[in-house]
Amino acid sequence: MQELRIPYCAVSGELRAAKQLLLAANDFALEQQPWPAYKTDTAVRFSIAHNNEAVFILYRVKEKHVRHVATEVNGAVWEDSCVEFFIAFDEGGYYNCEFNCIGTALIGYGAGRTNRELLPADVVGTVKYDVAMQKEGADYAWELLLQIPAKVFIKHPVTSLSNTAVKVNFYKCGDLLPEPHFISWKNIQTSDPDFHQPAFFGKAVFE
Repeated sequence: MQELRIPYCAVSGELRAAKQLLLAANDFALEQQPWPAYKTDTAVRFSIAHNNEAVFILYRVKEKHVRHVATEVNGAVWEDSCVEFFIAFDEGGYYNCEFNCIGTALIGYGAGRTNRELLPADVVGTVKYDVAMQKEGADYAWELLLQIPAKVFIKHPVTSLSNTAVKVNFYKCGDLLPEPHFISWKNIQTSDPDFHQPAFFGKAVFE
């Protein structure tokens, strides 16, 4: 399995200034649609980097419909136009970081889909974001730029991200959209939609 190299970028100052650094660092597509019943034309790309203290992710989405109902921390963002980043530092569990298209966040931790622990709202609230959305013909094009501090990963005392090996996956969903869909970076081999499958995470390392 090819390893995702997450580059170091000297990101500082306003979050919006990180966009061009991320675009220059890398550009990946979410191309896996593991469940044919939810086939979609939705297009998703992402760029990722870090500055030792935080993970920066830029999602770029184009889709026919958008939904942004969840406005409270740890709300049902997966029902909206939602992008997700799951990360495991070891075999004991993983974090699910989920965001709708207006930046509302949900972050949990656990070993699997059941018995997950939602992180405290004040911890989730340290995630910074910048959003942009516009209409392009019949589609909506939106971007979500995220700064996820390493201190969010409260079950792991991460003092520096550099040289840290992890396992990750990236997703796009929208359970209550007119056309529900479930897209991933790494393929998932289950009969029904389920992103909570750490066995299918991909290897990554923070450079």
